[in-house]
Amino acid sequence: MPDAPMKIVHLSSAHPDRDVRIFLKECCSLASRFPEAEVHLVLSGVEERKEANVYIHSVPAKTGSRLRRMWYTVNQVYRKGLELDGDLYHLHDPELLRIALKLKKRGKKVIYDAHEDLPRQLLGKSYLPFKKVLSRFFERYENWVVRNLDAVITATPFIRDRFLKVHSNTVDVNNYPLLSEMSFESSQKERSHICYIGGISSIRGISQLVDAMQFTQTTLELAGELSENYRLELCQSQGWQKVIPRGHITREMATEIKNSAFAGIVTFLPFPNHVNAQPNKIFEYLASGIPVIGSNFPMWRILLEDQNIGLCVEPENPKSIAEAIEYLRINPAIAREMGERGRQMVLEKFNWSVEEEKLVRCYKSLMGI
Repeated sequence: MPDAPMKIVHLSSAHPDRDVRIFLKECCSLASRFPEAEVHLVLSGVEERKEANVYIHSVPAKTGSRLRRMWYTVNQVYRKGLELDGDLYHLHDPELLRIALKLKKRGKKVIYDAHEDLPRQLLGKSYLPFKKVLSRFFERYENWVVRNLDAVITATPFIRDRFLKVHSNTVDVNNYPLLSEMSFESSQKERSHICYIGGISSIRGISQLVDAMQFTQTTLELAGELSENYRLELCQSQGWQKVIPRGHITREMATEIKNSAFAGIVTFLPFPNHVNAQPNKIFEYLASGIPVIGSNFPMWRILLEDQNIGLCVEPENPKSIAEAIEYLRINPAIAREMGERGRQMVLEKFNWSVEEEKLVRCYKSLMGI
């Protein structure tokens, strides 16, 4: 009998169906690059099917509290994963760490994929009691578990550097955009506004951005789901009259908005998990040929200002944000040059095809090929 194909099993108890990083990037890339293997993905509450040569399995939809999900759904994901009898398991959620060593005891190879720097993320949750104690505890627990795994994959260089201290086989596979999903069309439309496209919340600096608009001579296209309570709060700002709220939009509408904007905005507030993040929207703006106005975090300064593809501002200072907006508005030639430079960098460097090679190399080393 021929040897059974190698089984790669990705597990997530928290992420949605067709998650961009897990399914569209990692699983689809592995299915394409390792056609001799089977790639499986276990999620909660999704349609079971085979899509893009990835076998998608489901456990019952998560219900109740987060704690319930962290217990019952994780147990169900673990049982389903064992039924598949995989050779290599790739875990995508911190709550799955408690099953990682169980898989190792069964002789499986295990990868932990750190999408976020959770200890720093916990520090940014103002509602959480004893957050410093919880942050320290989880970091020690996370480090203890991953020391015993086969590899760690991280979403940013910062998270990579943290895990390299406890595991030598750590590689950053950045969440850069898929070239096939990006629009690189050079628009001839008048670039008349700035835009923000994504999640809308106070910690993402939207209140300060709206306040900044009162000091500008342009408008803000604000696209994303906006709760009624937060809308009422934003309406009190003098800058709201220069905001065009678009709500939830299609990808085609997002492309149209970016193609008629002279800059994209990402002014997240300086919470611990933001400072070293790499929001995908930065690269989506750049792919559309527009410069980025971002927060003045050290890593963002290196990316945007050192490469001359954007400007960094004080995210909590509306006048600082407004000054950058006005600078690009009254200097359209400079804005175009920044945008074209950023577009070229996405084509050459900041895209998934580059990161895919890192992922494939990591897998080949674990497979012994």
